Amino acid sequence: MPVLPEAVTMEDRICLLRGVNVGGVKVLMDRLKAVAEDAGLAHPRTLLASGNLVIESDAAPAEVEARLEAAIEHGFGRRIEVMVRTPDQWRALRAANPFAAEAVSEGGGSKLLVMVMKAGIAPGAVEALRGLAVGEERVEPVAVPGGEALFLWHPHGIGTSRMAEKALPRLIGVGTGRNWNTVLKLSAMVGV
Repeated sequence: MPVLPEAVTMEDRICLLRGVNVGGVKVLMDRLKAVAEDAGLAHPRTLLASGNLVIESDAAPAEVEARLEAAIEHGFGRRIEVMVRTPDQWRALRAANPFAAEAVSEGGGSKLLVMVMKAGIAPGAVEALRGLAVGEERVEPVAVPGGEALFLWHPHGIGTSRMAEKALPRLIGVGTGRNWNTVLKLSAMVGV
């Protein structure tokens, strides 16, 4: 009797594009979905217009990152870094939130910024950010499956924070930020 190949299990992948639709980097979400499909990534869906893409794949996150970055460069004519996490890695990121009580306070979901890092936090970044903190602003690094992240609490809003303004690659390393509300919406998209 012939041996049949095992069925391939597809799983969601959360793909976060860095610096999209800010600073003149325009990426239309419908076009992003088409680029993902052309790269062989299944069932692309987007959230908001800020570089949040969920696809289905059996590939490891690093492979999806490389494939999507190449497809974006080809499709949009510019290199955009992508950070990819599995649902289990995203669940671990949510569970590691050092500001869980603050995040559920009134308006807290828009005041907590999570920086998902591509290749770790740059040496000295946490100390530098803490030096920029004003009042009750705080930053905490976390290490979770899939990579490191920075959680930045801005009780008076992200838009007015010098700490958030300076959380750029030259200081912290390559990463991309999402407020806690977006983290939760992405969780709902992948069922975690």
